[in-house]
Amino acid sequence: MQQDRTLLFEETPIPKAVATLAVPTILSSLVMVLYNLADTYFVGMLNDPVQNAAVTLAAPVMLAFNAVNNLFGVGSSSMMSRALGRRDYDTVAKSSTFGFWCAILSGLAFSLLCILFKSPLLSLLGADATTRAATEAYMFWTVICGAAPAILNVVMAYMVRSEGAAMHASIGTMSGCFLNIILDPVFIMPWGLNMGAAGAGLATFLSNCFACLYFMVLLFVKRGRTYVCIDPRKLSFESTIVGGVCMVGIPAAIQNLLNVTGMTILNNFTSSYGANAVAAMGIAQKINQVPFYIANGLSQGIMPLISYNYASDNIKRMKHTLTFAAKISVTGLVLVSIAYSFFAGDLITMFMDNPEIVEMGSRFLRGFCLGLPFLCVDFLAVGVFQASGLGRNALVFAILRKIVLEIPALFILNHFFPLYGLAYAQFTAELVLSVAAVIILVKLFGKLELEKADRDAQKAQKA
Repeated sequence: MQQDRTLLFEETPIPKAVATLAVPTILSSLVMVLYNLADTYFVGMLNDPVQNAAVTLAAPVMLAFNAVNNLFGVGSSSMMSRALGRRDYDTVAKSSTFGFWCAILSGLAFSLLCILFKSPLLSLLGADATTRAATEAYMFWTVICGAAPAILNVVMAYMVRSEGAAMHASIGTMSGCFLNIILDPVFIMPWGLNMGAAGAGLATFLSNCFACLYFMVLLFVKRGRTYVCIDPRKLSFESTIVGGVCMVGIPAAIQNLLNVTGMTILNNFTSSYGANAVAAMGIAQKINQVPFYIANGLSQGIMPLISYNYASDNIKRMKHTLTFAAKISVTGLVLVSIAYSFFAGDLITMFMDNPEIVEMGSRFLRGFCLGLPFLCVDFLAVGVFQASGLGRNALVFAILRKIVLEIPALFILNHFFPLYGLAYAQFTAELVLSVAAVIILVKLFGKLELEKADRDAQKAQKA
């Protein structure tokens, strides 16, 4: 196993290594998009804007799960990959055990808080008298019942991927997603259980439970052949473990909390224009998630390769990995943006055949897609920071994106271009941030190469 990992991380040609790690991750990300789209698609088939709005309004809470996912998933997996690069297998075991059990406890805490503060939370999300009941029913299954399995599913995928088993991580994620797609129409549609948005939530809950079961079975079957450990006897609160996970995980979590804040503000602005506007915005967001998740999947996929080579001091291979990933992602997302601009109306119509919603959704989608090529550059930069243990850099980017750029842009653009200006806030932020990302990455790799040259010179002198 160790020999295979060494070949993948150290000797396999960059295009093949990136494909081995990133393609399964991208595929699972695409399936996850289908899983998210399935809720919107089948709820949309009811042709009820209230039910569709419920799924949209609950989205910030679902996105908040990613904060915990990143805290313990990104944090523990980054530490695991770097420890593997140093051949420090005890740290690998302790990091994975810490991430696993903290994910479970965090999910349970999430559910409890949502029970205690349900009413103010619904108001904060923008639910009104019309959409409140449907939103509450959807959140019962996805949040109150489903927080723990939803978080654990993603965290375990991160940890399995960190040791190079990207295909197993993807199979686990995709198995739950496919089950959700199968169950959605059964639970949502009138010919099934006719539960509406609540049915979509129940399908999501059951699918996440199934994915967690897959990972548990996988670790049992592979015991002795995997470095991922969930044995509570290995649970450690040593400062090196907690600090190492949190150094990367906390900035990643804050990044997602800021995303939740931005989405909540966006939905509150949109809800003031009525249920149709909320439904249109939700559909456009879900369609835009397809390339969004592809870019994110590529960034996640190369993180183990970046982390391993950073720890083993192979800066050249690190740089080549990033350059290759940037070329294919930017090219691909430019083409997607062009396609979205031309076929926006047709794409919205696939989800809801309402002329007003189609018109609004088309304009939203054309605004969202402009930011995609710049967004992927930002994702790759943050992925490098997280993989290298540079959590502070990732946090700075998150603050710049949401607090400094995107949220102010929402207020300004909505003022001058009511409703439709909201869709261009992300483009404004990502354009500025992508330029900053390129500059910072060039400086970072220049610094790493100089430090490596100094170390090599010192070794040569000693020899």
